[in-house]
Amino acid sequence: MESGPAIFTGTVFCLFGAGLLAWTVSRARHRRPVALGVNRVASATVAGAVATACLALGAWCLTRL
Repeated sequence: MESGPAIFTGTVFCLFGAGLLAWTVSRARHRRPVALGVNRVASATVAGAVATACLALGAWCLTRL
């Protein structure tokens, strides 16, 4: 019974992390800002770190089944 929330949470974190990482890479390749009004390199770095952290957290949730 307790594996249901872990599966849901892990899936949500993994999907969000993958989507954010894909969006960040797409914006960086087209040389567009990831966040408006912020340095392009800094915003891409922060967004990439958050996406990686979400993917790691999602993987951790899925291993706790």
